[in-house]
Amino acid sequence: MDKSAFLSQNGSRSNGRNGIAEQIMNKSFFGLLVATLAAAGAFAADEGFVSLFNGKDLTGWEGRPNHWSVVDGAITGVTTKENPAKGNNFLIWKGGTVDDFELHATYKIVANNDKGFGNSGIQYRSKDFGDHVVGGYQADFEAGKTYSGILYEEKMRGILAQRGQMTWIQPDGKIRVVGSLGKSDEIQAQIKPNDWNEYVVIARGNHLTHIINGRVTVDVTDDEQAKAAKSGILALQLHAGEPMTVQFKKIELKKLK
Repeated sequence: MDKSAFLSQNGSRSNGRNGIAEQIMNKSFFGLLVATLAAAGAFAADEGFVSLFNGKDLTGWEGRPNHWSVVDGAITGVTTKENPAKGNNFLIWKGGTVDDFELHATYKIVANNDKGFGNSGIQYRSKDFGDHVVGGYQADFEAGKTYSGILYEEKMRGILAQRGQMTWIQPDGKIRVVGSLGKSDEIQAQIKPNDWNEYVVIARGNHLTHIINGRVTVDVTDDEQAKAAKSGILALQLHAGEPMTVQFKKIELKKLK
């Protein structure tokens, strides 16, 4: 992210919404420095992190048993032509809710179809709609080359930041791009297809950051007070559609307050 270039192109404004956007840019830039340092040591032992998966079974999690299990030490969600997902469904962590936190996880997604489709995500600060259906903030990822790393709000406002964007969701709900984290295809090039990747999600107040393999993918400030979730559940998504397999290994959570 070239903060100085962004500010020089847009001028040093201090009034109205442009001034607020600049303040958000400055605040986010500092937050991104912290987030990047966190990502650099993401999977090193760190005091305060708690493992959410025992590597053996789904103790502490709840989902549809015809889709979710543990295979080779990894939480595994599978759909097939004979056993499709009837709508998106989720494996829900039953250890409580999260508000301000840092989450580290490793994931792998494989498209078991000739269309290359496979989509999943990590839900956070989300709502349980019953029957293992969840809505809310989602750290998205896929087998394709477009959506991994974006911030998507399942069943609610949709895409809140495309990959490579710093966005400000204004009080009126309008989404404003206030900065760049790099080109989407360059970020995608650091994501390993059909292999294990490292995902970090940091939520602090209304500031949300996603990081994959040490690269910040989105940075969002959500000021739409009526819709910006402050707390909620964690869950893992299995997307409806073509046959696919998604797996998660190391899942660790550190609460920040």
